Amino acid sequence: MKKSKMKVVLVEPEIPFNTGSIGRTCVALDLELILIGKLGFSLDSSSVARSGTRYWKFVRISLYESWVEFIQKRLPLDEQLYFFEEDGSSSFYLPTYHPEAYLVFGCESKGLPKSIRESMKSRTFSIPMKNKAVKSLNLANAATAVIYQAMREYL
Repeated sequence: MKKSKMKVVLVEPEIPFNTGSIGRTCVALDLELILIGKLGFSLDSSSVARSGTRYWKFVRISLYESWVEFIQKRLPLDEQLYFFEEDGSSSFYLPTYHPEAYLVFGCESKGLPKSIRESMKSRTFSIPMKNKAVKSLNLANAATAVIYQAMREYL
């Protein structure tokens, strides 16, 4: 089995239950959770902990005040960055994910900031929806689907 050091990145997450659920998935797969920008909740919020239940204390979290700070400190290569949006340029099933990928998701109400979407359009992916009545999935559900797809060759 190949080794992976993938990371999950949430840009300005708003809903503590989603972050808690994603944190639990990160613990299950031994992934780091990176939170960027203004959070819509306190990290010591009981609702975050409830979503991650007893696993929240095991989540490896890194915090950055802005996307710029994250880029300056982490120095990720473009080929390590994968962005997920409802209007992504191609399906999240298509790429072969870098073993040290950063899987980047935007906030629940607005998605990724426009500046990121425009500068990384070719690295933006979506989850296919058969029924056009469904515009997008819940962030925690979408992130879990993407994480397991990205990790498929490393499990």
